[in-house]
Amino acid sequence: MALSKIKSSSMADTAIHGRRNLIINGAMTIDQRNSGSSVNLANAKVFVVDRFYWIENSSETPTSQQVTDAPNGFTHSVKITNTSTTTTPSYTQLIHRIEGNNVSQLYFGNSSAESVTLSFYVKSSLTGQFSASLRNADSDRSNVSTYTINSANTWERKIITFVGDTTGTWATDTSVGLNIIFRLDDTGGTSSLNQWTATGDAFASGSVRFMGNASATWQITGVQLEVGEQATPFEHRSFGEELALCQRYYWHTYSYGTPAGTTFNQDYEAPIIIIGTGNHGMGVCNAVYPVEMRALPAVSFYGSDGTANRIRYWNSGSLSTYGTVNRSTRQILGMSFDAGTNPEDFYSAALVCDAEL
Repeated sequence: MALSKIKSSSMADTAIHGRRNLIINGAMTIDQRNSGSSVNLANAKVFVVDRFYWIENSSETPTSQQVTDAPNGFTHSVKITNTSTTTTPSYTQLIHRIEGNNVSQLYFGNSSAESVTLSFYVKSSLTGQFSASLRNADSDRSNVSTYTINSANTWERKIITFVGDTTGTWATDTSVGLNIIFRLDDTGGTSSLNQWTATGDAFASGSVRFMGNASATWQITGVQLEVGEQATPFEHRSFGEELALCQRYYWHTYSYGTPAGTTFNQDYEAPIIIIGTGNHGMGVCNAVYPVEMRALPAVSFYGSDGTANRIRYWNSGSLSTYGTVNRSTRQILGMSFDAGTNPEDFYSAALVCDAEL
């Protein structure tokens, strides 16, 4: 389907109330980890932008990057580039995981399960059939569908409606409630399409094999999942609101646009200042998170020289963070560390907290 502006009647507009889009960062604007830098995707689970991660089992080395090439109404997209080619089948996919608390209204696993509609804008150097699917956290319930890219290197909007799943186990808590999967390569594939099956399938038979095409590109933005069988115009949120939604899962104390591990001046650019007790050998760090996190986060520090697991004291030295998180909730962190016999009373570090699904 060629890119075109979507017009809604006044009646349809007045019928739309509240939040519609279940996807966080569907416009690909927030990129706390990478700040728009290119990312190597080989053999790893890597977040290409906030809330969207790439996973593969191939030895190939595709790359991803947040770019400013986007359809009308958007400023960013994620671009995947295949840097080589392989004839060895492998699963390669972009995934968005939705927290169970945010999809409880779908009633999946019950007789009154709601249908949902997935819409997105896609652009690729390849044409043909591609795969998109929904899957539960246990990978034993999946629904695979397809979309067709008609014109190479052209933004097109795609719309797929999935019926609700009336069986299976679907989380409605802080764990994974629903996976949205854009699989670009896999072995064989399934021919059971547009229906729920007791499998973890995510690739449709006959779909384009992205990893089999050297220098191929695939881009996506404007991802929206909403209740019902009709796609509505993309629900844009303010940058600040979208950032706060992402920070429930990941945040750091660097300024936005500065990735973790960046050097800083320990005297006046320190993301956090730690008050220690000098010769008494103990330091204490307290930090209040910008939003309540999904779960107790994994915490790491970076020194002013960009080295991980370091706290920098102001006399230009550095020490390992023999730290113990001892007063942590989903809202506040309390951490002690061994300051040894350093005479300084002030230390600096950057803090990274990760509670991703």
